[in-house]
Amino acid sequence: MDAYVVVAGGSDGIRAIQQWLNGGYWTRDAYNLGPCDGIYSRDVQKSLMIALQYELGISAPNGNFGPATQEGLKAHTLTQGNSGVFVQLFSAACVFNSPTYDTEGDPVETTWRSSYDSGLTEWVSVFQRFNLLTDNGSGDYRTWAQLLVSMGDPDRPATGSDTRFEITSSRAKWLYDNGYRFVGRYIYDPPGSTLDKEIKPGELDTIFSNGLAVFPIYQDNARQLADFTYSNGYQHGLNAHKCAAGYGFNRGTTIYFAVDYDATGEEIRSAVVPYFHGVQAALAGQGKVYTHGVYGSRNVCSTVSNETFARFSFVSGMSWGFSGNLGFPIPRNWSFNQIKEFQVATGSDTFDLDRDVVSGIDHGVSSVKGAGGPADDFIAYVQRLYDLAGAYGAGGQRRSQLVMEYIRHYTYGNKGPLNKFGWWYLIGGYDTGFVDYCNSNGMKIRESFTDPYTGYQLGAEHMMATANAHLLTDQPADKGTANGGDVGGWAGDLMTFWADWRNSEEQYADPLQFAHDKLAVPGVASSFGFNDLIEDADGYHLARAVRGGRNIVDAVKDHYNGGLGLSRFNDYFTRRWGGAAACKSSAHQALTTLDATLSAAQVYLITGAGAALPADYASLPGGPEKLGSFEQGFVDALLARLGMEKRNASLYRENHEKYLTAARTRSART
Repeated sequence: MDAYVVVAGGSDGIRAIQQWLNGGYWTRDAYNLGPCDGIYSRDVQKSLMIALQYELGISAPNGNFGPATQEGLKAHTLTQGNSGVFVQLFSAACVFNSPTYDTEGDPVETTWRSSYDSGLTEWVSVFQRFNLLTDNGSGDYRTWAQLLVSMGDPDRPATGSDTRFEITSSRAKWLYDNGYRFVGRYIYDPPGSTLDKEIKPGELDTIFSNGLAVFPIYQDNARQLADFTYSNGYQHGLNAHKCAAGYGFNRGTTIYFAVDYDATGEEIRSAVVPYFHGVQAALAGQGKVYTHGVYGSRNVCSTVSNETFARFSFVSGMSWGFSGNLGFPIPRNWSFNQIKEFQVATGSDTFDLDRDVVSGIDHGVSSVKGAGGPADDFIAYVQRLYDLAGAYGAGGQRRSQLVMEYIRHYTYGNKGPLNKFGWWYLIGGYDTGFVDYCNSNGMKIRESFTDPYTGYQLGAEHMMATANAHLLTDQPADKGTANGGDVGGWAGDLMTFWADWRNSEEQYADPLQFAHDKLAVPGVASSFGFNDLIEDADGYHLARAVRGGRNIVDAVKDHYNGGLGLSRFNDYFTRRWGGAAACKSSAHQALTTLDATLSAAQVYLITGAGAALPADYASLPGGPEKLGSFEQGFVDALLARLGMEKRNASLYRENHEKYLTAARTRSART
């Protein structure tokens, strides 16, 4: 039975619109009395469409976005100064799509009104920018369409595409010549499939050589409720990692996992979200090389992103009749919006293609099999950024901070759902003006480089996120505690590792053994791998150096050229903790404290991966003992790396000398 009072999650503003629609149209044949519960739903969306069709003079309203409705809207552009029923209907659609998000990612709300005033104009402009429409502040046809249906105007400009067909040279040329710059391709085709849709040998080179970027899609059936379980998600995550690595996709690539049917809200909560928890756990267990995105309806994308912190959403907007696309605004983290399927004919060749509007937050992949260059190349890169920061007008410590922010902003700069729990909240925002300035000067994110001591590939983004966090928040005076500065480094990694153990408890009942086998062990893929610990330690040292008065360029040179990295682990342990007791105590604090930043990180990194919070786990029988064993495992792992570093000192010194010799040779050539 429909509710006629505001229910949980509803708003008085939406209820007022519901009441107005009922009061104005209940006597019309095609209109059915709807709820007045304050909830924007599929039924409310249909009521709005039918009311709009009556006002457009359509003789038999049906709630569909058909040709007559489209033509009628093209004749009813609204601008500031207009008033009346069409403004009421238009602003109602704006409320239903509120909040929209500004260029900083902050939510912007609007209210229902009968006059097109400056406030509505401002909100519409923000909405247009967020949805990649022409920013004119007017209620033009494309804005009406985007407010009313998930695909909006399917013929509006789009630079993205996806297809199950191989992109040959001729097809790639057609795509580029027709304005496309992105193409989504499948990295897996399940056994028994007749679609032959996975990327073919040499195809990626063809795509890249024709000026296109690719975004990888993983789909293993995913067409019915039974396909979505935690176990399936875990296995699909493992397979997706294997497939992506086989194609050579670089660290940090987002893989879109498909939900290719109209999942209801209950199905999303009970099956699809657990599936994505499995995906996330599998990817984390393989070393967090790849991140998960989601493909599906608006409701699927929003819920999965909110519950599992999917990085990006690929929205199946052209499935406008899906219940998950009716009554739901486009998700905040949308990267691609699929708006139209059509057949391309180029000469005698034909192939099916989906048109995708591109938001720009996912840069796609323009090359594969990229190995990070040597540390001296990375130092030169940091120098260029530092020079740009100076030209940008920054001085002092702020200049070094901008370098850290630029390097980490793409992977460690999101705001997350509702401005909470994202890296923006955990380690601070970044200067978008400086990012734009660097990009306009030809800079790109340098994802990795080779450690001159161990030979491992180090993630520059993670390392600089760690440095940025420690720079903003100094380590606590009591070394046995933890704070927000630790979240960007060891504490955040330990939280992820806790979720990894909880999701692997059937195989590892003993958390101490799990840590001994997987925590920062060289050569072992893990959510807290050996390279993660190096990045945590190096980021800490860089931040301490900058806090001490060095600039970021000199700090990086001292660490990688000057030999300070030879004792990175021993120095890290001594300076941050000073002993095993303080180390274990700080681990406990990081995992269980109610500090605002740490508790938000626990939600983001632990519950977002489908695991119980350590504090809740500790209330279970045997929980405190297992939590203590897990914390001891962290201490043991650090102590083991200290001993390894001392034993391998001569090898690391030899590696470093070889690196310096090669660096001098490279320098002489330039």
